[in-house]
Amino acid sequence: MMDYSKYSFWLETAGDDLTPRPALARSIDVDVAVLGAGYTGLWTAYYLLKRNPGLKIALIEKEIVGFGASGRNGGWCSSKFPVSPRMLEHRYGVDAARALMLAMNDAVDDVARVCQEEGIDAHYHKGGILTLARGDHHLPMLRSSFDAYSRLGLGQQYRLCSASEAQERIRVTNVHGALFAAENASIHPGRLVRGLARAFEKRGGLIYERTEVTDFNGGPSPRFVTSAGEIRAKDAIVLAGESYLTRLPELHRAVLPVYSLITLTEPLTPSQWSQIGWQNRESLASCNYTVDYLTRTADGRILFGSRGAPYRLGSKISDEQDRHAATHQRIQQLVTEWFPMLEGVNFTHAWGGPVGMPRDWMPMTEFDSATKIATARGYTGQGVSTTNLTGRVLAELISGKRSELSRLPIAQRHSPSWEREPLRWIAVRYMQNAFSRIDEAGRQGKRPPIDAPLAQFLGRH
Repeated sequence: MMDYSKYSFWLETAGDDLTPRPALARSIDVDVAVLGAGYTGLWTAYYLLKRNPGLKIALIEKEIVGFGASGRNGGWCSSKFPVSPRMLEHRYGVDAARALMLAMNDAVDDVARVCQEEGIDAHYHKGGILTLARGDHHLPMLRSSFDAYSRLGLGQQYRLCSASEAQERIRVTNVHGALFAAENASIHPGRLVRGLARAFEKRGGLIYERTEVTDFNGGPSPRFVTSAGEIRAKDAIVLAGESYLTRLPELHRAVLPVYSLITLTEPLTPSQWSQIGWQNRESLASCNYTVDYLTRTADGRILFGSRGAPYRLGSKISDEQDRHAATHQRIQQLVTEWFPMLEGVNFTHAWGGPVGMPRDWMPMTEFDSATKIATARGYTGQGVSTTNLTGRVLAELISGKRSELSRLPIAQRHSPSWEREPLRWIAVRYMQNAFSRIDEAGRQGKRPPIDAPLAQFLGRH
């Protein structure tokens, strides 16, 4: 039996028995069947049962609850959306963009409401996000973001900070300014996902772990196919596997699995925290294209995550990619670059996993009443609170009881497929390389590389 606690610090410290629930043993009939026992599947199933407690709902999971990104992420419960407010305004207009941003704010608060209602101790802490300009070249990005939020009438939730104001919150090297976003929280992902599973089961839901879905069919009687039998659904089947959906041939190009890697320090001493500050446990980020995200955990550690692990041909997903020595070493070096007072600190954990990146960067929810197939996916690493929102939207779409949520830009939309290989590999590896070169040039105070406009256009979201 696999030791699932080794996949992340969050699973190791979830305070839950990770022994797999029984697998599916025979064919069954349900009202709704859900593939994937992570946040998307659990939120969808949970809200379907809240709407209609009489439903028979089964979740099918190849490994255990929280095995994927839901149990390995950076601990942000963020109102940040994968598509920038400026791009949302451009695509959908001011009113729709504003409605989506307000819905994301509510998703952050809804996670807290459910945790309180269901007795889930997910270490929820609403400390906001502080995005740091580590160099003058980052300041225009922060001003542009603030201006975009202000055009949507949300400027009161954000604050541009000077370098000295940022340093009052946290002492990080080379900070030239910051943007503070209040409507954001941090959580213990493992406790949240495992707690949601228990809440779903208390309401009568069924979870089958260690059960691999090998095929699915839509139509009047949609079904999932497994080696042990079929899960036939009367109302809907839900595809909620995010990056892991790409293992099904029909969905191989639906999202791009891009690896995000994390390292974690030992608990810091009171003396070390007094040098650093960071007393309100804000989530931290930089403006780098390669993405830096930091969390102060409830037990006093620093989590530092970043992209950079190379994309593998054919959208490969494997346990061996969860650890990439060069990337983890670079991240650990970044910890002491940001916090020189931590020179010599010990790192206790290193892990990673794939995030699902859609071709148009935009998360989607979709339910086809003819095929009875529903799906939500494409969070690009911003899924903790976004899944709460998409789960509520999917519950509305499946039940047929619509509200304003069903009219948000994420509802009833379909992302285009990624290009076939090797074009996909060539484009993604180029962008990974280009973004690293852009960030390095900025760090050294040099002009961006000549191909920077091309890479920024390709990655525009």
